[in-house]
Amino acid sequence: MSKKADSISGFPEFLPEEQIVFNRAIAIIRKNYELAGAVPIETPAVERTSTLLAKGGNDKEIYGLRRLKADAGEDAKELALHFDLTVPLARYVAQHQSQLIFPFRRYQIQPVWRGERAQSGRYRQFYQCDIDVIGENELALLNDAEMPYVIYRIFKELEIGEFLIRINNRKILQGFLASLGLSETLIKDAISIIDGLEKIGEAKTRQQLVDLGVASEAINELISFFMAQGNTEEMLAFLAQKDLNDTYKAGVEELRIVTDAMISLGIPKQNFAIDLKIARGLDYYTGTVYETRLLSHPELGSICSGGRYDELTGLFTTRKYPGVGISIGLTRLLPLLMEAGVIPVPPPTVAPVLVSVMQADQIAKYLGYAANLRAAGINTEVYLENRKFNAQMKFADRKGFKLVVVAGENEFARSVALIKEMKTGVQHEVAETDLVNAVNQLLNN
Repeated sequence: MSKKADSISGFPEFLPEEQIVFNRAIAIIRKNYELAGAVPIETPAVERTSTLLAKGGNDKEIYGLRRLKADAGEDAKELALHFDLTVPLARYVAQHQSQLIFPFRRYQIQPVWRGERAQSGRYRQFYQCDIDVIGENELALLNDAEMPYVIYRIFKELEIGEFLIRINNRKILQGFLASLGLSETLIKDAISIIDGLEKIGEAKTRQQLVDLGVASEAINELISFFMAQGNTEEMLAFLAQKDLNDTYKAGVEELRIVTDAMISLGIPKQNFAIDLKIARGLDYYTGTVYETRLLSHPELGSICSGGRYDELTGLFTTRKYPGVGISIGLTRLLPLLMEAGVIPVPPPTVAPVLVSVMQADQIAKYLGYAANLRAAGINTEVYLENRKFNAQMKFADRKGFKLVVVAGENEFARSVALIKEMKTGVQHEVAETDLVNAVNQLLNN
């Protein structure tokens, strides 16, 4: 029987130092979601296949779930792993609507599974970090400004470099395209094409619009409109100049209200911009839409996206639950940032302190040091293997401990301990009773 120690392509696993980065990022995201008042929920990894397919899931990308030895007559296609967190949220809201308090502001940080072709930055299993606000019958527009505020806080704290939150409103797109004489069906297809404008370029976009049946004159006007650039005030003025139709006007006014609120929330103007190319090709977006990009690494594409939707639960209930939300694909983002050096990879330890063991017959003393340090909230590891002191120091150096507590026969006789700073090699002799305070001071210097 052959043994092969390879993980499956597209299902990532991290080394300890990488997992530390990942966990810290999740902690930052969770903290900022909760700062905005969102409560945590977790839905099962498994949903009914019919539910996932009904909400636009691609059956070629959905992983079915079955037991290796199923009972006779058991339908192996009945259950599947969720491919995003939006469908589970829709089902969750519909199922628990009588028990939830609206507006319902929730976040989810969970893995999802998608049967895509595995490649750099694309995984078959990955974590999504979602935050949404769901209203009952209606949802105030100002909630749309809260999403970029959360994005801004998270990416500033993650220290991933300069980023730009790009914002638009689908009503502007729909109203403008309608003013060119496009039918409702053509508008939907044209928005999907516009959504790829930046990726495929102007020439291919023009050709796709020609193939769609859009007139050449309309294409010229369309390209000119969506390529418009300027600061927030200039873009709002540009949009306001056009008197097209009620849908267009509503989109412009909504965009103005949201961007004004973003400024009131303290988002610096250099961190967001109105970009008319942002369309979010998914059909369920109905108003505000967002995409965020790293300015120093545009090749990463959108690192956070989302928007406003009106019919979240339409498949599950006749009641209307509009919402707005964003999603961060963390598993895709972090490995690329670590590889590019944007996020430094720390040493493979969560403990800054190692207690070395020089005398096996004094193990109770060493364990006592560790217990006192841990009781004070200082992550501490004890070297419990039977190795010489030099081996312990090599271990401490490789693992990246900041401090090593050292004590032998001489130190025990005087009730003192040594604290060695690994970076400089400097040693500090302290009384055993002052060990915790001394370690705290050295860690906080």
